[in-house]
Amino acid sequence: MTMYRKRKFLTGLAFIISFGVLVNLSVYAEPLKKVIQLEPAVKVDQIKEDNIVLPKPRLKSNLSIEEAIARRRSRRLYKKEPITLKELSQILWAAQGITGQVGGFKLRTAPSAGALYPIELYVLLPKGVYHYLPEEHKLEKIKGGDLRSDLAEAALGQQWIREASCNIIITAVYERTMAKYGKRGIKYAILEAGHVSENIYLQAESLGLGTVNIGAFGDVQVQKVLGIPKDNRPLYIMPLGYPLHR
Repeated sequence: MTMYRKRKFLTGLAFIISFGVLVNLSVYAEPLKKVIQLEPAVKVDQIKEDNIVLPKPRLKSNLSIEEAIARRRSRRLYKKEPITLKELSQILWAAQGITGQVGGFKLRTAPSAGALYPIELYVLLPKGVYHYLPEEHKLEKIKGGDLRSDLAEAALGQQWIREASCNIIITAVYERTMAKYGKRGIKYAILEAGHVSENIYLQAESLGLGTVNIGAFGDVQVQKVLGIPKDNRPLYIMPLGYPLHR
């Protein structure tokens, strides 16, 4: 084989291999999901997109931490007016948002044993269930439909879940902390849910919103309603809305 023919053969072979790789990638690669950036003032009952970039959280407010602590109450009755995406974004950031990085660890708003972060947050909106992704500060839709009544039934018929503008569900993956701390890791994950819950309470007060932490529900029922993995154990349901009374 002459040098020219050899080069031509190798060029053709390289093209065939490259084409085959591209075909395989096109077959096996998942389609890119479109990420939407909505207006911060949009009401949560209007949200239906699959992937939503949340508005940037604020780091200052007109209410001091002492005032928020003094005003904190469990509020179960809400106005029919839906809250805004900006308000929901601020609540989620307060619960599990990224606040900095030390070494290879991205630190969050709530403390976590070993910085293992077993908590996973889900948001039940009028048009679907969303998973909160802290590192990207965005919401990813995992299930469609208004499931507030179904979630209320899973929580012994508590009506404030049904009547709230939205609900935040705090879950924990125990295996993340158990990998380092053994069975005691379960306790650490449950304690962490309490930290997250209090952050939501205080941020809600700062925003003029109301919430309450609910622990009376069927774990498996809640998982089925939301369509979440079995290793995501629900620990709290926190309805959210504008309080009827202050």
